Amino acid sequence: MPFDYTLDFATVDFRQHPELYRVGKGEQGVLLVQPYKGEILPHWRFKDAATARESSVAIWGLLEAYLAAGDFVGADMARKFLQMGYTRARRYANHAGGKKYAGPVPADKKGQSGAHGRAELPRNEHPDVDKVEAAAIFKQKWDEARALPEYQAQKAAFEARYGK
Repeated sequence: MPFDYTLDFATVDFRQHPELYRVGKGEQGVLLVQPYKGEILPHWRFKDAATARESSVAIWGLLEAYLAAGDFVGADMARKFLQMGYTRARRYANHAGGKKYAGPVPADKKGQSGAHGRAELPRNEHPDVDKVEAAAIFKQKWDEARALPEYQAQKAAFEARYGK
């Protein structure tokens, strides 16, 4: 099922109501779903390779703890933060200041990712090598997370119970 942006994210506790959670596509909901956002976000940093390594290890630890507790929503949110570490580090490596698109996000698309008709800004001629390495660190952990048998099993069980 697609990610449901109509929920009142300020009041829903997804640990208490996992049935409301939808995996969605990519990083959907990564900065909305509580209490996980509050638990994972303080560990999420990508300014350079050393910081990304420390951050990815911390988030990996949370992912393992969520899986051990049978908390798929938490594990999926940790996976999304690893994915977002990769995508944001790549964006900052490729675009000065991390701004990828020209102009403001259309009002009806706030909170959603994508170009939404905006032109992509020019890429850096020489990407920031430290951000490229930071992205590679997160990419490796993101790939490992998706491949974990326990993650895959809990995802399948979650989807079977609550729908795709």
